[in-house]
Amino acid sequence: MWKLLKKDSFTIGAIVGLLLPAVFFTLISALNNVFEKGLFAKESYMLLLAIAINLLPLRLYLVNMKADKSGRGILAVTFLYVIIYFATF
Repeated sequence: MWKLLKKDSFTIGAIVGLLLPAVFFTLISALNNVFEKGLFAKESYMLLLAIAINLLPLRLYLVNMKADKSGRGILAVTFLYVIIYFATF
């Protein structure tokens, strides 16, 4: 599994870019439901935070691993998420 993530591929980067915000949003939503008042006032804030989590693997792939194709995949999906976010809200 880890060996696959170290591969420099646009597809791998796009998959990471798609799945990481979804998992993070699910985690934030679960934590928000545990507390009575909630951690965040609006769901749109949670979505924006989930999109922003893509900055971590983006830096990892582009700067640390020098995997440009994977970084471009993450960046493309992040731009797509941001466009959808601003079109919706």
